[in-house]
Amino acid sequence: MTQQVPSTEPELAGVRNFRDVGGLPTVDGRRVRHGVLFRSGHLAHATGEDAAFLTTLGLHTIFDFRNAADQKLEGPDVELPGVRNVNLPLSDPADGAEFWKMVRDGDLDQLRAILADGKGADRMIASYRMIVKERTGEHSRVLHALAQDSVPALMHCAAGKDRAGLSVAVTLLAVGVEREAIVEDYLKSNAKHRRYKVHRSSSVASAYSPEVMELLSPLFDARAEYLQTAFDTIEETWGGVDAYLEKGLRLSPETRERLRERLLD
Repeated sequence: MTQQVPSTEPELAGVRNFRDVGGLPTVDGRRVRHGVLFRSGHLAHATGEDAAFLTTLGLHTIFDFRNAADQKLEGPDVELPGVRNVNLPLSDPADGAEFWKMVRDGDLDQLRAILADGKGADRMIASYRMIVKERTGEHSRVLHALAQDSVPALMHCAAGKDRAGLSVAVTLLAVGVEREAIVEDYLKSNAKHRRYKVHRSSSVASAYSPEVMELLSPLFDARAEYLQTAFDTIEETWGGVDAYLEKGLRLSPETRERLRERLLD
């Protein structure tokens, strides 16, 4: 009888885009340790079985990067026994509230006006640039917490691809993970079973027509150009990753070494 090996990436019923970031290679030949850094979409709809699985991970801290508007729309995270929940919004509650209402409620002409001709992708690129430049305090807090005691950790936002994707990418940069491996992990959010489920208010078939879904796709895709914007912004603003970590995120060499000790094999 063949022994069933448990999946390292279970498909949870009420949590999208969950995965262990372990195994990614660093530039100096090490690898991210399995079981210390996880990422996902929000936990508001986690089932009892999902929560039971998450409890087995031995999590110390869950970092929730959603804002108040997100939490009002989706609900608070399920509470896991003995796990610390830290909410660090990476976008302002008012930022784009009308925009996201249009995404959910707007008709085809309205969606064309705000998303067609590259405007959807441009919005995402601008958002990534803003988060890198203006949310250094939040990213610094996450990395210092990880270096001190906050592992194993789970990072999530709503879909688990943008705000969580950036925060995971920054963490991986800090411990020296290869750039290509960071991008490859980021792009895994495009897999069909991981993607955020687009919610539109109307129940009529045209609300999810091919043209509507095409217009919305830049908002719900993980695109290499978005993450490249983050890398380029680091270079343009600080002159490189080391300077970004030292001057932007206030990470000392000692803190970076503690991060490597906690996160790498």
